[in-house]
Amino acid sequence: MKAAIFHKRGSPDVLQYEEVPKPQPAPNEALIRVRACGLNHLDLYTREGTHGVKAPLPHIGGLEPSGEIVQVGAQVKKYRVGERVLVGAFTWDETCEYCRAGHDNLCLNRKIIGVQLDGGFAELVKAPENTLIKIPDTISFVEASAVPAAFGTAWHMLVTRAQIQPREWVLVLAVGSGVGSAAVQIAKYFDCQVIATSSSDEKLKQARELGADYTINYRDNPNFQYDVMRITGNRGVDIAFEHVGQSTWKQSIASLRTTGRLV
Repeated sequence: MKAAIFHKRGSPDVLQYEEVPKPQPAPNEALIRVRACGLNHLDLYTREGTHGVKAPLPHIGGLEPSGEIVQVGAQVKKYRVGERVLVGAFTWDETCEYCRAGHDNLCLNRKIIGVQLDGGFAELVKAPENTLIKIPDTISFVEASAVPAAFGTAWHMLVTRAQIQPREWVLVLAVGSGVGSAAVQIAKYFDCQVIATSSSDEKLKQARELGADYTINYRDNPNFQYDVMRITGNRGVDIAFEHVGQSTWKQSIASLRTTGRLV
C-alpha cells in the first residue's frame, strides 16, 4: 500500500510517499481502507519530534482516520466488512484499574493511533475493535474525521467535567479553534445560551453560524468579563470553557456566576 511515511523527524520535507507493507490485523483488530484523515497539531509535533512527542521510526502519522472495513480479525464481533467507521484517538486495554473504573482515556497502556502506532496517512490502517465508531450515512468521511480530537475534548470538558445542563449560560473562549467550535455545537445541543470570544470578526461570524448567541472580540476588549456581565444582566455564566490559559484565566474566572464552573 502507499503511505506518507517519515524515517527521521523534521520539517515536512522528511515525509516520503512510499510503498509500505500492508498492516496485518490482530484477532481483535479490523483493517480499514482510509477515505479521510484529520490533520492536527499533534500530527505536526509527531513528525517534528517536538513538544515531548517521540514516535517510533519509521512512522506513519495521522490521527482521526475514517473509512470502510476491508478485513476483521477472528475476535471482532460488532463490526463486519464494508461498514463505514471512524477510528478513535487511542487504544486501551480494558483491564487496568482506570479502564475498569470507566476512565479508558487514562488507561495505563494507552497508545495514540498516529503517534505511538501507525496512523491514517496511508491507504490502510489497522485498529482494535474497541476504538471503532460506526459512521451514520448522513455524515461524510471528511466530517467524521473532524470529530475525535475536537469534539472528544469539548465533550469531555462540557459533559463529563462541567456536567452541562439545559439552558445554562456557557462562555466559549477562542471559538475559532476546532475545540472551540465543537464546544459551541455541543452547548447548543443542550439548548444553552452561548457567548463566544475570538480576536477575529470572521471567526465570530462563523461562531454565530454554528449557533453562538452572543460574540465578543477580545482584541478590542481584552477585559471581556465586563461584556459577559452586561450580556447576562450581571449574572455571569454557569460554565467558562477555558482552553487558552494564562492570558485569559483571570477574565474567565471573573465571568462566572456564583457556583459557576470553569473547565
